[in-house]
Parts: sequence; C-alpha cells; structure tokens
Amino acid sequence: MKLASLKSGRDGQLVVVSRDLTRCMPATDVAPTLQAALDDWPTTRPALEAIAARLEAGDGEAFDESACHSPLPRAYQWADGSAYVNHVELVRKARGAEMPATFWTDPLMYQGGSDSFLGPRDDIPVADEDWGIDFEAEIVVVTDDVPMGVSAGDAIRHIQLIMLVNDVSLRNLIPGELAKGFGFFQSKPSSAFSPVAVTPDELGDAWQDAKVHLPLLSFLNGAAFGKPEAGIDMTFDFGQLVAHAAKSRPLGAGAIIGSGTVSNKLDNGPGKPIEEGGVGYSCIAEIRTIETINNGKPSTPFMKFGDRIRIEMNEDSGQSLFGTIDQVVARYET
Repeated sequence: MKLASLKSGRDGQLVVVSRDLTRCMPATDVAPTLQAALDDWPTTRPALEAIAARLEAGDGEAFDESACHSPLPRAYQWADGSAYVNHVELVRKARGAEMPATFWTDPLMYQGGSDSFLGPRDDIPVADEDWGIDFEAEIVVVTDDVPMGVSAGDAIRHIQLIMLVNDVSLRNLIPGELAKGFGFFQSKPSSAFSPVAVTPDELGDAWQDAKVHLPLLSFLNGAAFGKPEAGIDMTFDFGQLVAHAAKSRPLGAGAIIGSGTVSNKLDNGPGKPIEEGGVGYSCIAEIRTIETINNGKPSTPFMKFGDRIRIEMNEDSGQSLFGTIDQVVARYET
C-alpha cells in the first residue's frame, strides 16, 4: 500500500496511491490525515487497503507528485541515526578525529526538528550560501506506538511505513554547534520526505533483515551523484535503530526514524565517484572528506542558490517506488 498527503492545511489530505504512482483516491472517509490513520492503525489499515485494491482495479483520479506535501507534514518525533558507520568514519578521519570503537556497537542518533517539514518539490530555503548547504539522501521508517525498552527483533513489527528523505545539512554551522557539546540545532533545517510512504510489503524481497536492499539514487544538477546499495554496509538495521530510540521512552505513532546518509565502501576502503567506476555518494560532505584524505583539501563545493537535488529509488523494473524528491536551493527572504 502507498500513501501520500496532498497539500491542504497544516497536515495535508490523506490519499491512497496506486502502485505505479499514476492514480490516487481520497481516504478522508477513513482518516483525514496520515497521522490520524497511524493513531488508529489496526482499524484504519484494512480500510485503506480496501481503497488500494480499488485503485489497482482501475479506479481513482490522476496523481500529481508536485501537489504533495511530505507524507507527514509535521510529526511528533523525528530521530535520525547514522547506521552507515563508514560515512561517520570518513568524516572523522578527514578532520583527524579518532573513531571510538563503540560507534560500531551503539548507534549514533540525534533528535531533529519535526514541526515544519518541506514538501518533496518545495524549494530549500537558506539565508546564506556560506553556511555550507548539503543534501543527505537517506531512508526512514515510520512506526506505530512502540513500547519503551522494546527489543530490536520486536521493534521490526512496529515499522509500518518506509520513506526517503533529504535531510538537509548546513555543514559550516555544524562544527561550532558540536563544539558546544549539546548537538545539532541551527545546522539541521527542515527536511523533505518522498511524495509517497509505502508499507514494507510493497518492497517485496527488497525488504529483508529490516533493511532496504535497493540502490538509493541522487542527482545533483542533473548529473548522477550517488547510487549506493542501501542494504550493504548498514551496520545497524531499522529494528536496532527503533529499539535504540525507544530504550528509555516509548515512541508515539507516527515517529520517524532515519538511517543516516547511505554510504558504501569500495574494496574495504573509501568509495569513488560514479564517473570513476564507484557508486558515488549520498551527500557532498562525503566526497569532500575523501578529497581531503587524498589531496589535503576538498575541491567539490557545497550547494549554491539555484542548485537542484533529485533523490529517488526504483524497483528492479525501473518503476519508482516512493516518487521523487526534487528540490532547488533558494535564497530565504524575510
């Protein structure tokens, strides 16, 4: 089943979307918003699945991804992990920081701002290019109510939806914030999620071991930038990430838990750009760290006003699974 939120009010209008992303049907008779559906998921899911069956039989109206907000335009919880420890290791190595051994056994996670997500086709508003504007292509899951202290194995059954995200980062603001020892805030502006959220069964065999086993595609200004395989080099699966988030408190329905930047190694070392035979990168920071390690300084610039980032994931047939995040960096005017 695939779900989306058309732009309407603060929390959107819930619609069910056909598997090929061409048609949709309103779900307002079941739940006005996706958050309302997740709040009563055991009741609303069968009713939403009935609408999905009608769509596959040919009912529905044209679906327009550009009319979508993020499936959850705002959420009670957005916690992003860093499950691809290869990415963390490279970033720390570039700045001469030692990698603690515990990073391989205990996930990193921060709590992001969840009160104002961007739509998947909305501009990325930034006040200053000098802040180091970067995209981060990631996968996220959405849970139902998760009890405190849940095990990693049991946490998997609480994963109800999967999405993609552009977790925007302002890289040049990060060092000053981390130096305070209190985490990210100003350096992590509003994120944007894929037009469509899908239930895990929609991925078929690509959803195994609480991981998504498909390439995550990124295109910067129309050029292929990254196509890492999301199921490879993921040190912590989504069951472990959800359990980590719920260690000391329950998670409410609609909690979003992220994978962190998807990153692959190459021959047990740093990756390479696509044009050099590698799978590229899911953020600019990673190629800059490799340039720093290899050449002493980075050469790839961060994003500027007018730059465009596109993020998507396709089935083996080439059919888009989640729709496309397609955003342009724009100067924020007060």
